[in-house]
Amino acid sequence: MENKHISNDWVERFAGIAQLEGATKDVLRKGSKIVDVPKGTMIFGPGNSPENMLFLLDGTVRVQQVSETGHEIVLYRIHAGQSCVLTTACLLTYEHYSAEGICETDVQAAAIPRALFDDLVAQSKPFRDFVFAAFSKRITDLFLMIDEVAFQRLDVRLAARLIELSDGCDTVSTTHQKLSVELGTAREVISRQLQEFQRRGWITLSRGTVELVDRASLEKLSEHNI
Repeated sequence: MENKHISNDWVERFAGIAQLEGATKDVLRKGSKIVDVPKGTMIFGPGNSPENMLFLLDGTVRVQQVSETGHEIVLYRIHAGQSCVLTTACLLTYEHYSAEGICETDVQAAAIPRALFDDLVAQSKPFRDFVFAAFSKRITDLFLMIDEVAFQRLDVRLAARLIELSDGCDTVSTTHQKLSVELGTAREVISRQLQEFQRRGWITLSRGTVELVDRASLEKLSEHNI
């Protein structure tokens, strides 16, 4: 990580922090530092203990769980304006990470040292409320993800993920392996389902890309109306 001088008032870029009292925001400004991390860097992993609370200013971090057999599943992503619930949990409980965080893009974040985080949680009720509000929302998101993996049909989840990844375009740059990690299943299962979508005329498969031919049918399936 490369440290840089704080050139902007990052605390105002987070709605919850911007509502804190002036004294707390001043402490955050003085005690924080800006870090820049290149794409592809693992910023934390199993067995590591967090030294900082990171507030993401730019970029995306993918948080994923890897089993002993090498099976992966994406738990969530951290985007600009968010913090990491796993880091929060580890800081609060003094536990090591149980998952890994990987920069999907170049990332810039404001880093709050553990000691400062501990002091603010203990002494500032507004900061403590902000931390637990963000924590609660992400935990709810995780429960929704668990519900999807455990109870929702794979074809519905795959259609929804293709629509999400397309971001309004007709071409999704991805692989069967990446989709299997996203959805927490085997690559072979994803391949079979993609081939079924292609048989129906909804998509066209090529190396490293999925072309959305019939977006309306995929959207209808993603809403579980078929």
